[in-house]
Amino acid sequence: QVQLVESGGGLVQPGGSLRLSCAASGSIFSINSVGWYRQAPGKQRVLVAIITSGNNTNYADSVKGRFTISRDYAKNTGYLQMNSLKPEDTAVYYCNAIIVIVSTKRSYSYWGQGTQVTVSS
Repeated sequence: QVQLVESGGGLVQPGGSLRLSCAASGSIFSINSVGWYRQAPGKQRVLVAIITSGNNTNYADSVKGRFTISRDYAKNTGYLQMNSLKPEDTAVYYCNAIIVIVSTKRSYSYWGQGTQVTVSS
């Protein structure tokens, strides 16, 4: 079994910062990629940022220059540093990881439970 646990969401004023964390645990052989998605009320879930096993990163145009994705291989944890937050960043943020599990050496997609980020004055 593999679990992803997110933390770090909350209420922040426009222009503020938050750091989201996504900790993976369980029978993990390796983690291929970690991605952050968000879903605003009444909208589809969309990709915000992704980082691969080679540390290649990709960002949605709406967050480029403001958000930074990173990962700690030793801790099996991914991060999303969010700066200069705007009201339109308000959403539930979900972590996704493509993880190779020990027993089969095959990769599977796992999701976190989601964490609310609200940007408001």
